[in-house]
Amino acid sequence: MRKTIKFNPLAVGIMLACGATLAYADPQLEEVTVTAQKREQSLQEVPVAVTAINADQLMQNGVTDLTDVQKLSPNTTLQVSRGTNTTLTAFIRGIGQQDPLWGFEPGVGIYVDDVYIARPQGSVLDILDVERVEILRGPQGTLYGKNTIGGAVKYVTKKMTGDTEINVGGALGSYNQRDLKIAASTAVSDTVNIGGAIASFQRDGYGENVITGAEQYNKDIFSGRIALEWNPSDTVWVRLAGDKTVDESAPRHGHRLAPGLGEEPVLDSIYDTESNMPSENRVETSGMSLTAEWEMSDSVTIKSITAYRSGETETAIDFDSVNRPDFDVPAYYEDDQTTQEFQLIWEGDNADLVSGLYYYTGKAAGAFDAVLGYINLTQQVAGSVDTTSLSAYAHYNWQFAQDWNLSVGGRYTKDDKDASVFKGNFAGVYSPLFAGKYNPGQPAAVFLGALTDYENSDSWGEFTPHLGLDYQIDDNNMVYAKYSAGFKSGGFDMRGDASVLPSTVDGFDPETVDTYEFGVKSDLFNNRLRLNAAAFRADYKDMQITVQQFTPSGGFSSAVLNAGEARIQGLELEATLALTDNLLANMSLGLADTEFLEFISGGVDVSDDRDMQNTPDTTAMFQLNYSVPMNNGAELVFLPTVSYRADTQIFETPSPLDQEAYTLVDMTATYYSPDSKWNLSLVGKNLTDEEYRVAGYAFGGAFNTAFYGAPRTIALTGSYNF
Repeated sequence: MRKTIKFNPLAVGIMLACGATLAYADPQLEEVTVTAQKREQSLQEVPVAVTAINADQLMQNGVTDLTDVQKLSPNTTLQVSRGTNTTLTAFIRGIGQQDPLWGFEPGVGIYVDDVYIARPQGSVLDILDVERVEILRGPQGTLYGKNTIGGAVKYVTKKMTGDTEINVGGALGSYNQRDLKIAASTAVSDTVNIGGAIASFQRDGYGENVITGAEQYNKDIFSGRIALEWNPSDTVWVRLAGDKTVDESAPRHGHRLAPGLGEEPVLDSIYDTESNMPSENRVETSGMSLTAEWEMSDSVTIKSITAYRSGETETAIDFDSVNRPDFDVPAYYEDDQTTQEFQLIWEGDNADLVSGLYYYTGKAAGAFDAVLGYINLTQQVAGSVDTTSLSAYAHYNWQFAQDWNLSVGGRYTKDDKDASVFKGNFAGVYSPLFAGKYNPGQPAAVFLGALTDYENSDSWGEFTPHLGLDYQIDDNNMVYAKYSAGFKSGGFDMRGDASVLPSTVDGFDPETVDTYEFGVKSDLFNNRLRLNAAAFRADYKDMQITVQQFTPSGGFSSAVLNAGEARIQGLELEATLALTDNLLANMSLGLADTEFLEFISGGVDVSDDRDMQNTPDTTAMFQLNYSVPMNNGAELVFLPTVSYRADTQIFETPSPLDQEAYTLVDMTATYYSPDSKWNLSLVGKNLTDEEYRVAGYAFGGAFNTAFYGAPRTIALTGSYNF
């Protein structure tokens, strides 16, 4: 049942918004439930900076994939990675991972029904059969799996009710958008439910290849999920689930910011390209999971999560975006992972415990050619990384006095990695591995010799503690203070050039962060204003910095160094105000003050010339949610939204790619039928048609290419419940 005033805290106090006064009505906000601490709790009782967006809110905001959630959470960056369609770049509070190459670990953990997704490929998840999305800011190392040093994004799908339910939804919109989603579930017996969902997301490109007419920035995705749930008793619940997504959207090539090497002029449209590379592209991800919960008693629950995931990517990246192979990169990636987690959850009268064991094993491999046609040279990179990770964790809460609660936790993680890395030079364009597809009918480049060719292994162990204290001032106000540590594993640089940097064969070490946070969670004025605030400071050490540059011989080199130390501090405010029974005002604000304390490059500290990437110092959002009830029982909901992001550096080093501050204006209008069986929404995004960069490559001059967010789009969406 929809209730428009059930809106999660997305904002900062708005006492005078719209000229309303607090004396003229008595609306109240409803409770929001989250699982940020791996058990269901009220958002206002969880001493964690978390934003939760349920299915109704996702629909009313016109959210189609995870990147649309960015504006709803302060100090959060969720963008499509450079040169891709469904690879995710995620940063929270200045911590993340720009480089989507295999062998690198994300700094923000992505979880689908508590299953950790180790690779960013395919992680721009479309919203399909989702119950809610939770964004947890700050290290989550005590309760969550690998590498949640910056935070976690949780994608929670719906549990089945046992009733026969069918939902059909779709969208028609700008650029010939054509989406179709079908979800259904039913009871097979008194104890078994089966359900699933399929979806097709289609859209023409925002631009085109002006040479071939092929599409640029289009969408061609098919996705499906199926699940079987078994409830043999009131105390046992088991779910077997599988999913698969195939993305065949065209390769996404960047917009040149300067003329090409042949003096090709900069194209008028930021979405167009002159690429010589084929327009085929394919990203396929799939997985299966088995989740079982057993309530052994009123106080003890045991949970097991077993999962397997795999992915394959074939893509083409044109660094030069001209009709020659000046700097072309055909690439292939593949990965698989198997995870097992056992949890023991205990709840007592004045204490509770979440503990567990977590095991991960996976392999990430790939190969690509760096085709430098302007000097008739190809450099090939190929390799693989096998990772095994084992960790044990516990998070204990103790109410040691009335209204006072102490939380103590820790996780010990042990990571082992075995790597094989090759980098070699070839005379000509396209090595034998890619020549047949990308240069048909022409001889393949001839191998000249290896620059890097090694096998190595290493292991790292780290204990990440947590200590927190919260005080319940009264039924509606809570304050908390906590310390938490985060850890991201070391590894090996697949692009490392041992001829330039011999130490690359030794790999790079883990990075760590120590975060201190003070927060307030309040429901004020008879639950009309929900105000949540958090102030934080993070000491970020041994930062893994990727440096890529051309070499004097005309090739390119890469190095990953533990070169950085930074301090990140900031403030986050989220609130919702029920102005009347039918009008909500929401606003969020994120402030981040970032400073490199050390940045070693070439043996010299250049920290004064560096800044944190993908971390604007201010993010803000304001929206009004206005519900118009109709005499026939129908309802119309208007939701105008304004979101702001301050100046943003794409990389640590300033470059022409950096994006100046910009504001996006969105607007949705949703109609709910009197019987609540169907709804229609008119969704307008980026209504001022703002041009803004979200990613890029900064190799200088003709090889500075940028990737942009979506232009103005309008869509009619709807769904029907049978």
